[in-house]
Amino acid sequence: MNIQKYFAEGIGTMFLVLLACGSAVLAGPSIGVLGIGLCFGLVLLCLCYAIGNISGCHVNPAVSFAMFISGRMELKDFVWYVIAQLIGATVGAWFLWLLVEFSSDGFPYNFGGITYLINDTIGVAAPADAVAGGMATLPDGTRAAVTEVQYAANVLQPGATVWMALISEIVLTFLFVFVVLGSTDSKKGYGKFAGLAIGLALGLVNIVGIPVDNCSVNPARSFGPAIFNPNTLTWCNFWIMVVGPCVGAMLAAYCWRICNFGKQSAELDSDQFDV
Repeated sequence: MNIQKYFAEGIGTMFLVLLACGSAVLAGPSIGVLGIGLCFGLVLLCLCYAIGNISGCHVNPAVSFAMFISGRMELKDFVWYVIAQLIGATVGAWFLWLLVEFSSDGFPYNFGGITYLINDTIGVAAPADAVAGGMATLPDGTRAAVTEVQYAANVLQPGATVWMALISEIVLTFLFVFVVLGSTDSKKGYGKFAGLAIGLALGLVNIVGIPVDNCSVNPARSFGPAIFNPNTLTWCNFWIMVVGPCVGAMLAAYCWRICNFGKQSAELDSDQFDV
């Protein structure tokens, strides 16, 4: 058992959730979707060069799944990577929860990353400007109670549907994982420059996906914040954040194999990035 790899994955996923989701929670109203997407990309870019030569810097069960399908990692490593990623994401979300809990009651902090879900219609979100006093004004003029979902948890945004979110997660994860597989391929990849492409890809997919469901493309990133949202509404569409990325990762792995003329990529050297 290579403890160093698993520990690195846990630490990396912790910082991905803390810093990237934290950008939405602590600075969302100031930096907007573009800034949040950029932060996701920059965090992963930094992590690639920090732990890429230790664990490959997957920090994402979907990426590990694609690596397993592609023959780049063994089943035992895949299982332990996912466990480490889920634990790391939970710790990162816990630190974020602490930051929110320690905010001032006398002069409330202007937190972002909050979605308002209508209680009597599970999973339907209301825009912030339609919410006041714990109630949302619906399009027909009626009022309904809402529940806050915080910590940048992945839930459907106003106007988004289940199918819209599922397709978004599949397609965006496909792109992200396809870039990962291509840029890190031992024969056709770009070696030390892979981290640049991977960070840019994550930033891009987040800019597109955040308005749909806060963008997951990473089941661990979704799992951590969901743990600290004390309501069932957060979990009602959680399956999308697991099924979508896993399907997208699987399709990307097989498509890269086709693009690579059907030949399975060799194992990466220890001094090259997996991700």
